[in-house]
Amino acid sequence: MKFEPAKRPLTGETLESLASSLAERGEKPFRARQILDWVYKKRARSWDDMTNLPKGLRSWLDATFALMPASLVLNRHSADVTDKLLLELEDGSLIETVIIRAPQDGVGVDHSRKTICISTQVGCAMGCVFCASGLEGLKRDLGAGEIVAQLLQVCYAEDARTPRARAELASFDNIVVMGMGEPLANYDALIRALTIVNADWGLGFGARRITVSTSGLVPKIIRLADEPLGFRLAISLHGATDEVRARIMPINKAYPLAKLLPAVRTFSERHGRMVTLEFILIEGVNDSMDQARRLRDISLDLHAHVNLIPYNTVEGLPWKRPEVVRQLAFADILERSGVSVTLRREKGHDIAAACGQLRLKTERERGDSRVAAEVST
Repeated sequence: MKFEPAKRPLTGETLESLASSLAERGEKPFRARQILDWVYKKRARSWDDMTNLPKGLRSWLDATFALMPASLVLNRHSADVTDKLLLELEDGSLIETVIIRAPQDGVGVDHSRKTICISTQVGCAMGCVFCASGLEGLKRDLGAGEIVAQLLQVCYAEDARTPRARAELASFDNIVVMGMGEPLANYDALIRALTIVNADWGLGFGARRITVSTSGLVPKIIRLADEPLGFRLAISLHGATDEVRARIMPINKAYPLAKLLPAVRTFSERHGRMVTLEFILIEGVNDSMDQARRLRDISLDLHAHVNLIPYNTVEGLPWKRPEVVRQLAFADILERSGVSVTLRREKGHDIAAACGQLRLKTERERGDSRVAAEVST
C-alpha cells in the first residue's frame, strides 16, 4: 500500500540520491549538500529562499521535487504543554505528530524535557483493540519523505512558538517512532527516513536518542538488530502472558512471547542498550498484581526498562484506566524488585493526544460534512 506522489519529496532524498539526480543534469556534486543545507539547517520554506542557487536550478528543483510533502492542518495545544500536529499529505490523508514536554522542577517550559512522537503509516493494520490508530484499518504506508517532513513541521511549529530564536531539533531530547502505524511494517521507508534524520547533512539527530517502537514483528526486530545505526528499541508489550496479550493484540498469535522475548534479547545484546517495555494499564484486563509480577520477571530477565502508561480513553472504545492507587500498587511490585520503571502521567487528554484520536475525529467530521453537502445538493 504505497502512494506515488506527483513529485518526489525532497525530504526523502539522501545526499547520495540527490547528488546522483543532480549529476544527471550536469550539476556539480557540491550542489546536493548546498540544497540539503537549505532544507535542514536554514529551513527554507520555498525554492526562492535558496538564494545562492542559480535560477535555472531552482526552476528544475521546483519541477522535480516537492519541498514539503505534508501541510499543517491543526496544531492543538494542551493545558499540560503537549502539542499535537495534524498534518495533511498530498493525497488528503491525515497523520499525527506529537510534541510532549515534561517540565522539570525549577525550569520553564522552554527548558523542559521534550520528545517528538512521529507516525509511519496512515492508520494501522495491527488491530490492537485499545488503539484509535487502527479503528479504520491501514490506509497506506508513509514514504520516507513524509516521515521526515513531520520533524520539519515540528521545527516550524517551534519557530512560531518561540520567534526570538529558531529552535533546532538538537533542543529536543528524544524522537520516538510510536505514533500511528507499526513502524517495522514499513521497514525500508523507516530506515531511510531515520538515516536522513541522523545524517550530518540531514537533521543531525543522534541515533541513540531515537527510539523505534514495535508491537512485536519478530523478523524485523532481528533485522533491526543488524542495522549499523544504534537506534533504541521499545516493545509494545501490554500483556505479560500470552493469554492477556492475545486478548488485546492479535499479533501475539503469530509472535507469542516465546518468540518475541528471545528476539528482544538478541537486539539488546547486539547493541548493548536497555530495551523499553511499553505497558498500557487497562482496568480489568492487564492491571492485576499477577500481571505485575510476571512483567517484573520478564523485565529482570531482559534487563529492560518498563514504561507504565495508564490508558488514555478513546471515544467509542470500552476500556478504562485503573484507579491511581492500583497504578501505584502495580508499579510498586516492579520497583521493589529493582526494575527500572516509569509510571507516566496522562498527557494531552484535552487535545485527544492518544494515537490516532485527532485524525479519526477529523476524518469523521470531514465525512459528515461531505454527506451533509451531498444531501443539501
